[in-house]
Amino acid sequence: MKSLRLIIALLLLGTVLASSAQVTRRTGSDSRRDRDKKNGAAVISDRQQSFYEVKEPNDADLQWMKVIYREVDLTKGKNAALLYPEMPNQDGQNLYFIIMRLLAKNQISAYDYEAEIFDENHKINVADMLFNHYIDFTEAKGSTPKNPIYEFEDADIRGNQCLSYYIIEKWEFDTRSNQMKARVEYLCPVLHQMDDWSGETGKYPMFWVKLNDIRPYLAQQYVFTDDDNNLPRYSLDDFFKLNMYTGDIIKTKNLRNMALKQMYTDPEALKHAQDSIEQRLQRFNKDLWVPPLEELQARAEAEEKARAAAEGELTEGEEGAETEVESAEPAEEKEKTVTRTTKRGSKSKDSNKSTSKSKSKTKKTKIKERKPKTSTQTVNTGVRSVRNRKK
Repeated sequence: MKSLRLIIALLLLGTVLASSAQVTRRTGSDSRRDRDKKNGAAVISDRQQSFYEVKEPNDADLQWMKVIYREVDLTKGKNAALLYPEMPNQDGQNLYFIIMRLLAKNQISAYDYEAEIFDENHKINVADMLFNHYIDFTEAKGSTPKNPIYEFEDADIRGNQCLSYYIIEKWEFDTRSNQMKARVEYLCPVLHQMDDWSGETGKYPMFWVKLNDIRPYLAQQYVFTDDDNNLPRYSLDDFFKLNMYTGDIIKTKNLRNMALKQMYTDPEALKHAQDSIEQRLQRFNKDLWVPPLEELQARAEAEEKARAAAEGELTEGEEGAETEVESAEPAEEKEKTVTRTTKRGSKSKDSNKSTSKSKSKTKKTKIKERKPKTSTQTVNTGVRSVRNRKK
């Protein structure tokens, strides 16, 4: 009986210890979440992360792919939605602040800009990155060597200097949906800083970030993209998912890994290359399918109208040139040329009339006289030949 009581006591003690451990774990996790909420960090679960993650299509379903590098200028068009607000306020925070705070709290990873290899070996050290870009920071409470956490003031990261982004997007043709889709994969913030010696503004790319890693956080920040309607209807995740941004093509993946500026030094040639690549991407999906008959007829009518308009412009241009030449002549010479041309025109008209009449008369007489002659000659020649043979 004593041994049985001892066993029961040990079992009860084990259950009490297990329950206390679970309580401490739960309280620890709750305290961590509370600390993240106090610091302004969004709490994202693994399930929520997988919900927002855009999975890459299978290679077997892809028939064509093109990797495009763009520069998104935040001072142009709807791209300003990524810049506003320059400092966090009641409307929220911009994309640059979201990325920097997630990096400082070790919630996402960043990769080396120059390497463009996105694996564990090419992750950057956040402390070194902050130091190289002259951003003042301190270690936060709870920071450990395995899980370093940093803090900084909003003014120290200079959010108004991040005026552009480099993005890597993939244009893929999926055989399952038979559609061409553009999918953004990576982002790179670019700082625009003025040099103290030369006074010129230079661009300083910082690092690459996977868009899938920050999608759950972007989905919680809504922005407005229209000056007329200040209601924020789209999130930052929608902004990239719907390709609402505009940007110039700066590079395409090629064998020599060269940018377009290196391949085309002339600005006009560079612009022509960018436009041609953009048009090929837009037309690729349309060229795969035969257009309907109505569309073909509309194209033919449009081509005919354009051709007729071009011909009309040419004739109007020629007539305008003739009138300009005539106006350049003096008035007296104009009168002389007019009288000469009228006389010659009248004479030529009279001569043309007389010749036409004479031609008509001769044609009639010739037709009447030639028919019997030709018939008699042919018959007589035939008879004579037969008689001569008999003789």
